[in-house]
Amino acid sequence: MAITGASDVMIQRRTVSTPAEFIRIEPDAESDGAVVTIRLDRPPLNTLSHQVREELRAAAQQVSADSEVRAVVIYGGPKVFAAGADVKELSEVTALDITDQVATLQSSWTVISEIPKPTIAAITGFALGGGLELALCADFRVAADNARLGQPEIALGIIPGGGGTQRLPRLIGPARAKDLCFTGRQVPAYEALAIGLVDRVVAADAVHTEALTMARQYARGPARALRACKEAIDGGLATDLNTGLHMERQLFSALFGTEDRVIGMKSLLENGPGKAKFLGR
Repeated sequence: MAITGASDVMIQRRTVSTPAEFIRIEPDAESDGAVVTIRLDRPPLNTLSHQVREELRAAAQQVSADSEVRAVVIYGGPKVFAAGADVKELSEVTALDITDQVATLQSSWTVISEIPKPTIAAITGFALGGGLELALCADFRVAADNARLGQPEIALGIIPGGGGTQRLPRLIGPARAKDLCFTGRQVPAYEALAIGLVDRVVAADAVHTEALTMARQYARGPARALRACKEAIDGGLATDLNTGLHMERQLFSALFGTEDRVIGMKSLLENGPGKAKFLGR
């Protein structure tokens, strides 16, 4: 994975990188690389070809494995997040091949959704089709005030295939998800905020900065507890309440063997809330 930025040397020492054409991992100098941005760079619209999706998978695997990375921002640049699938590439896929290809697409997005650290999608311009499905894989979404989001696959005579029919209703409810998928309409930023599709709306030139600010806050937290919290919430949503409670109980108990639990409790008792300096262990 190509890596650029002020903290390149530090990041390269602790990760093995492979060349990538359209995806970069950019360390955040202010957090000493504890926050990184996975940056899409396939102008003009960051269309999600097979190569782009595989490079995104590799980037997600890299940041997941890097213990020094504590939070991740996914960003398409100042003009567009991702305008969906590469339709020319998609139009050449046969009915015999599509099942395997959509399975590969879904598995790439699953790898991103399972990054065991807080993730934030920084959305500018369009997040359509696969672009919105990519954003749905993040824990949070920050959108530019001029952003437009949607699942327009119905206009191509198909349905979302990268998780849109599954992650979208879990986020905004089935009726709203059906509206977006049935009509293919593009949702403006403030409507997206109102229906819970995005979490914050800011000026277009502030999207990446806002996402980094959020990520830095999470990066200062106890890494193992954050990982356990994400696993408990996401895993619980996929099962029944009793199974979810059992999962929570196991994850909660396991954290009592961590250094950060000792640090957090000692700091609270001696210094009050919010002053612990966690080690990620």
